[in-house]
Amino acid sequence: MNINTHEDRLSLSVDLGDRSYPIIIGAGLLDDSQLVQSYLGCEQKFVVTNETVAPLYLQQLQQSIGDASRLAHILPDGEQFKNLASMEQIYSELLAKKCSRDVTLVALGGGVVGDMTGFAAATYQRGVSFIQVPTTLLAQVDSSVGGKTGVNHPGGKNMIGAFYQPRAVLIDTDTLATLPGREFRAGLAEVIKYGLICDQEFLAWLAANMSRLVQRDAAALQFAIHRSCGCKAGVVAADETESGIRAILNFGHTFAHAVETATHYQQWLHGEAVGFGMLVALDFSHRSGFLSAQDFQMGAEVIHAAGLPSKAPASIEGAQQILDFMAVDKKVKQGKLRLVLLRELGGAFVTADFDADLLEKTIQDYL
Repeated sequence: MNINTHEDRLSLSVDLGDRSYPIIIGAGLLDDSQLVQSYLGCEQKFVVTNETVAPLYLQQLQQSIGDASRLAHILPDGEQFKNLASMEQIYSELLAKKCSRDVTLVALGGGVVGDMTGFAAATYQRGVSFIQVPTTLLAQVDSSVGGKTGVNHPGGKNMIGAFYQPRAVLIDTDTLATLPGREFRAGLAEVIKYGLICDQEFLAWLAANMSRLVQRDAAALQFAIHRSCGCKAGVVAADETESGIRAILNFGHTFAHAVETATHYQQWLHGEAVGFGMLVALDFSHRSGFLSAQDFQMGAEVIHAAGLPSKAPASIEGAQQILDFMAVDKKVKQGKLRLVLLRELGGAFVTADFDADLLEKTIQDYL
């Protein structure tokens, strides 16, 4: 991972050999036509966004692209639309506009838009280029980096997809000004995750500066985004396709995805579910004898300070419903569920060796 600074911008790279790509973080990137066009080339450009983001930033991005044809597809907004039916709409629009293998897709939006655009790029005519322009905090620090793309299935979250890396990730921090407070807090969950799993120093900084982040202090935000992207870039470079260490990035996600699936993606934002899932994972790590009471308490306090949920939605029928959806998680191997737990703050590990009855009791206590 290479890290550079340029004026008021920060940049780093995801080191994947000839598929390495930059992450550029700063204010005003959407208006920098030279920067945007440098990652698009002279081929066709096709923007995918949603009905919430389009009125805010689509015209601004298209002006920087300088593409007279203004090709774009606007998706409905929401996790419930992250499915194959929406993907078919993107493919149909690409075909209707006669987009060739020279097209570059541009994902303008949050994690749902980024995941779907990446999957479309991975599969349209067997693979075309794309860049990520994330507009939510969650997407800026997590889903836009690392090449995980895909859609949900009624039986589970992100069950259909591919690993496919973007050409670049352009993070315009100005877009956070229009992000609703609830979505902003949801994004903080993924920021906190990096401190919990691999960066204890960063976690201590978060504990001391959470109020600045909640108030959207520009300098604090840029630092937190840069540090989060650096953590993820390092893990992805070491394990691109999640055959080993990359699994730690799913800390809290096994619980989170189960809640999201059980509630049909209707009640919580993804980051809210992740915040809840991390709290359960912290507690289970403590109850299992891996994590000290002091470390559990500190981790829990940071999650609470971000305003994230501490109890499951009331519609959850019981711990068994959560366990049933956890049983089809992508981390299940040879019929055994693997969980990401903590031995210490900043020290995550993956294990299938845990007390199933204790797990059920822990989940029940958060219902």
